[in-house]
Amino acid sequence: MTAALDPDVRALVRAAEANGARPFSELGVAAARRMVESSPAPPAPEMHEVRDTGFDGPHGGVPVRVYRPLPGREPAPALVYLHGGGMVTGSVGSFDSLARHLAAACGAVVLSVDYRLAPEHRYPVANEEAYASLLWAVGNAPELGVDPARLAVAGDSAGGSLAAAAALRARDENGPALAGQVLLYPGLERANDRPSMVEFADGPILRRADVEWLKEQYLGPDPSADTPQGVPSLAGDLSGLPWSVVVTAHSDPLRDGAEEYARRLRESGVPTALLRYPGVCHGFMAQAGWIRRASTAFREVGALVRARFAEAD
Repeated sequence: MTAALDPDVRALVRAAEANGARPFSELGVAAARRMVESSPAPPAPEMHEVRDTGFDGPHGGVPVRVYRPLPGREPAPALVYLHGGGMVTGSVGSFDSLARHLAAACGAVVLSVDYRLAPEHRYPVANEEAYASLLWAVGNAPELGVDPARLAVAGDSAGGSLAAAAALRARDENGPALAGQVLLYPGLERANDRPSMVEFADGPILRRADVEWLKEQYLGPDPSADTPQGVPSLAGDLSGLPWSVVVTAHSDPLRDGAEEYARRLRESGVPTALLRYPGVCHGFMAQAGWIRRASTAFREVGALVRARFAEAD
């Protein structure tokens, strides 16, 4: 499978394999977390300000890291960002580089949310904290120096699922009027027989077995109990959602599910940009600074988001 990858991506995949990368289900929760948290961080842009804050959520305190890319006029546009890691791994620390790139590319304040992880905190804990973070951002906009009229939600991988679910809930419960949603190779459904899930069942990086195991840690073993909040692809109606940017990677088992969601958004009348990048695999934007095409993706995503924020200014 590495033959279809760009040379810089292929080198990173081979380095991971040489270091003994194994399926999450084989590693187990503790070892998977150690692997994610100890992974080297790629270079990332300097910020005008980075500070830690938080709020009292439905399950206790929720840490949030605030990234302000440049000094300038307030209130600024903002993105509530939910990190990846399959709902089981990841933190604001291990996704610091991605948050910085997102802030710099979009010219927006990024509010990176350190939501609780499974299996200690199963569904719907992370979903409830993700939605609570939107309410907190709007309710504390003056203190945060952000414009609630230019607030979008963003997430990568599992965080993309949380972001999509938060946008659905905001629509259904007359919550914050989000300006947009940015979904980076989101995991919007359980493992299935879509062509990309079959072709890339053994990776690179993310395997079908990983998807199955990670989803089970958070959602539980019974798919019949799933709801659109836990599995956004189950939502029957996608109309009324904010403008959307959906990014996919060619060599990613999650690719086809995310692209189907983007098509459904378009069919529902939601302005949607779908960007598929060749030569890369799942998680590639977290490696910006090392992967050339990730830098391209950030430039293009940033241009789209900046243009949408400018329309709302």
